[in-house]
Amino acid sequence: MNRQNEKTIRRRHQDNGVAWDETAAIYERDEARDIAHLRAGGHTLLGLELPFLSDLGGWCGRAVHLQCSGGSDALSLWNLGAREVVGVDISERMIACARRKTAALGAPATWHCCDILDTPHTLDNTADLVYTGKGALPWMMDIGAWARVVARLLAPGTGRLYVFEGHPIDWVWDTDADTLRFDPHDGDYFSGGCLAGHRWPAPFLDEQERPSDADRPRLHERQWTLGAILNSLVDAGLYLERFEEHPDLYWNQFPNLPGHIAARLPHTFSLRMRKPETRA
Repeated sequence: MNRQNEKTIRRRHQDNGVAWDETAAIYERDEARDIAHLRAGGHTLLGLELPFLSDLGGWCGRAVHLQCSGGSDALSLWNLGAREVVGVDISERMIACARRKTAALGAPATWHCCDILDTPHTLDNTADLVYTGKGALPWMMDIGAWARVVARLLAPGTGRLYVFEGHPIDWVWDTDADTLRFDPHDGDYFSGGCLAGHRWPAPFLDEQERPSDADRPRLHERQWTLGAILNSLVDAGLYLERFEEHPDLYWNQFPNLPGHIAARLPHTFSLRMRKPETRA
């Protein structure tokens, strides 16, 4: 990567961090509820994720959640058996939210506020689990660099990556339509471009303090194909263990689409990969 491209990627990541600082108000509002739920032994993972994360107490010493937002999913991994959790996120307000939850729960958790590409090297080769997804990957402007971070974090021989993510095919559809119809602007699965300058979707903005359009931060998203995601991880040296596609939505981006039509296509996927033993 040349220096100019790297500067562009870093600037876009920083823009996204500012945007996520703005949305942190939603997570801050729900802190007390989340703490009570976690204190009672609950978790915030989806049912589809649990078969891939079974028996964490038997094998997961350290779980690292990349793009951890307000920390509830990472702390859920602790409730599910991980002995220690680490969260990494670029938003200062999200990390502050996670730290308050940790203090309230007395959880064995540490948090790092940085670009994911700058995840501390002190964590290298220490993660039994790297967990991420639920809308995380489109915020990464360099999927190859992201995969290399995952690979260096995982413990050789035993470290596993688990991703539960929105299916990239969903980006081609007109989300306001009542049938499956290509989006007139973004309806190309193989476009490969950056959707720069976008704003938060209206339903999401309705839930938070809304700045004026002029003050609202810019968003930068990349919709990576399944091939790009898988190949980036293979190129980083990881081995595929399991891949599944699901008809389930993890958020309702198709408010007008009948369920029986939505169920005919995948909307999410699960991916588990392992880091091999380091060769001498």
